Amino acid sequence: MSSEFTDLHIEFSKQSLVVLNLAIAFIMFGVSLGIKKSEFVEIRNNPKSILAGVVSQFFLLPLFTFLLIWVLNPLPELALGMLLVAASPGGNVSNFYSQQSGGNVALSVSLTAIATLAAVFMTPFNFEFYGGLYMNKNEVQQITIEFIPMFITVFTILIIPLILGLLVSNRLPELTKKITKPIRFVSFAILMIFMIVAFSKNLDVFTAYYKYILVLVLFHNGMSFGLGYLTGKLAKLPLKDVRTITIETGIQNSGLSLVLIFTLFEGNGGMALLAAWWGIWHIISGGTISYIFQRSLKKSA
Repeated sequence: MSSEFTDLHIEFSKQSLVVLNLAIAFIMFGVSLGIKKSEFVEIRNNPKSILAGVVSQFFLLPLFTFLLIWVLNPLPELALGMLLVAASPGGNVSNFYSQQSGGNVALSVSLTAIATLAAVFMTPFNFEFYGGLYMNKNEVQQITIEFIPMFITVFTILIIPLILGLLVSNRLPELTKKITKPIRFVSFAILMIFMIVAFSKNLDVFTAYYKYILVLVLFHNGMSFGLGYLTGKLAKLPLKDVRTITIETGIQNSGLSLVLIFTLFEGNGGMALLAAWWGIWHIISGGTISYIFQRSLKKSA
């Protein structure tokens, strides 16, 4: 790897990794509580929007991330961090932002469920494919990219909580109504507090390397939102579906990326720094995009 990050140390203990795993699993459990059987009717009734969302998320975003890396030529660790974020499924806060922006909430929830299931295969595949292509093309020092360990990690913290949430919502509907919103709020708050605390503990590291990170995340995240918007427009979808796909593509599960980095890539400093800043920035940018959508909705009313 490049010398700029050779001695970079991110303060992140094994205990912190356990907390992060639990936080993401808890968020997924909370999201799955709100997934009803009727939501999946959306897949049958609205296949074009579902397909556009999946294509934008799992096919176009990794591809265009690779092309963006080719244009910007970032340091290798940062390039791999960008590829891992792009290979991850959409972030769970996208459901909230979709609602706030006047998007199609049923579509958002359906895409969350599909992306979670697809991520078990597509996240390892996309990162292995584009990461391997990048390292071979640029002749940088190789890091081990293993499909099976990544598959197991993604399955454990996404699919198991999803199944548990669906079981609880189907068998205990009254309890589910009472706990869904509090669990979503608490789980998201825990993740944000965790990321802010972890980021503050490594503030000196970010201060030293921010010049490498800020522009990359700004361009990458902006491209993600733009890609989702163009995909929806080119597919000639209803405006509310375009908004939802824009948000679903621009909000990525950077928490999952951090878990994978610290579990499978020995906490690679450059990758972790990029994923951590993405996790903070996409909350800001997602809120901004949903506000803009909301304002345009009021003007057209």
